[in-house]
Amino acid sequence: MHISEGILTAPVLTGGAVLTTVGTAIGLKKLDYDRIMTVSLLSATFFVASLIHVPIGPGSVHLLLGGLLGLILGWGAFPAIVVALSLQAIFFQYGGMLVLGVNGTIIAGPAVLCGLLFHPLLTGTRKKQMTAGFLAGFCAMFLSAVLMAGALYLSDSGFLRVAGLVLASHFPVMLIEGVITMFVVSFLARVQPEILSLTP
Repeated sequence: MHISEGILTAPVLTGGAVLTTVGTAIGLKKLDYDRIMTVSLLSATFFVASLIHVPIGPGSVHLLLGGLLGLILGWGAFPAIVVALSLQAIFFQYGGMLVLGVNGTIIAGPAVLCGLLFHPLLTGTRKKQMTAGFLAGFCAMFLSAVLMAGALYLSDSGFLRVAGLVLASHFPVMLIEGVITMFVVSFLARVQPEILSLTP
């Protein structure tokens, strides 16, 4: 889902940089520093999961686990994802530092939104918890694909067909993300509910 450098226009890059800066600042302010190990672990999980990618045009298809990060970290998903994206750009040239703001917004924005929307379901029955996990994983990936397609289209309307390809190619990944997040949430709710901010 990383957008490469040299594709997006200055206004899109600026908008993404501003949104990511604001999101990261809010995430750092709201971050519970007693859970810094959890943040680090999830940042590393995102880093590894998104290393395995298939290039498609100016972007790539890979797991994000954004919904999981959003459910567990809330706004803390922003700094966790931005750190991982920065390291990927530095060490592996995935995306790039110039598009870090846009990539951060594309991935972390939906993660936080889905975490805030579906976290209340985690206090319900096991079925509701699994539903929350699936919806968070699926919707975070869906919204990320929509934002990526939108960033490409806003940069150049000639990217319309590529934007459509981005959405279509991510649909199987949306389902996979939903299923993975569902089972991880169900497992954590049983063995370590405190990591989901549930009472043990």
